[in-house]
Amino acid sequence: MKIGNHAMLVTGGAGFIGSHLVDRLMDVGCDVIVVDNLSAGRLENLGRWLKNSHFRFVKGELKKPQDAERVIRENVDVVFHFAANPEVRVGETNPKVHFDENLCVTYNLLEAMRSSDSAKIMVFASTSTVYGEAAILPTPEDYGPLIPISTYGASKLGCEALISAYAYTFGLRGLILRFANVVGPRATVGVVLDFIEKLRNNPNQLVILGDGLQKKSYLCIDDCVDAVFCALNAFLDGNNRVDVYNVGSPDQIDVNRIAEIVVQEMNLKDVGFAHSSRVEGGRGWRGDVKFMRLSSEKLRKHGWKPKYKSEEAIRIAARILSKI
Repeated sequence: MKIGNHAMLVTGGAGFIGSHLVDRLMDVGCDVIVVDNLSAGRLENLGRWLKNSHFRFVKGELKKPQDAERVIRENVDVVFHFAANPEVRVGETNPKVHFDENLCVTYNLLEAMRSSDSAKIMVFASTSTVYGEAAILPTPEDYGPLIPISTYGASKLGCEALISAYAYTFGLRGLILRFANVVGPRATVGVVLDFIEKLRNNPNQLVILGDGLQKKSYLCIDDCVDAVFCALNAFLDGNNRVDVYNVGSPDQIDVNRIAEIVVQEMNLKDVGFAHSSRVEGGRGWRGDVKFMRLSSEKLRKHGWKPKYKSEEAIRIAARILSKI
């Protein structure tokens, strides 16, 4: 089985990463169904496909088992599960959001797939936050124990466990992709957007959450979608019941440098930086992993290599998003 000429379901397909994935799936000749509740996604992200006979949009609430069953009954071959609440910080004030949007939705989809004759492969958008504060950088896929420090990371790790259990118990297959911080057009959350919005409100001073020394890797959205395709092709060529790939750039950039780049791309001068480091260790918020860098060597062995390093990805995103 190759990716083209097959029916694909993309949950969260109107969102940031999901909509870029839909673009690529349509370009290679797939039939695509998107299900999204539009809480974070935007229908305009899919505008070029809405009248295409090979595309269908379903507004659905996957927290309801009947909605999950309805879209899985569409004879899809692969379920790209990219629906989630994308805001990590919400876990500080409302952890139930991550339980409902991540764990419950994943369970509902897996239950629907268990009864399906065709939907037997799930591609899951996981996250680097499942590692918590890893003692090894760059962090490989087999690092452990996994001790997430946010409810977002915990819920994603729980989803991974559910996918693995359903794969081995009910004959499904699961491809788990642990993404670094993905940036680019259509993003609705993240440090670049946060800085742009703050600078639009006050172009003279930028308040940075944490001490600004948080250092992580950032991935351009185009490189991210390339990685999804590379990993899925490798997965389809193999026999593994479950496989896990890290997806990230090979380097890091700190938040202070990101602030400088955003200021440059907005053509601002004499901006003062202030730091709000009320959280222990200089983190931006409780649950913020201060240092993150993934080892993507496993995926690189299949031919994937990001075109952009972290600073380049941040600059491209800032340039595009600051003009919207």
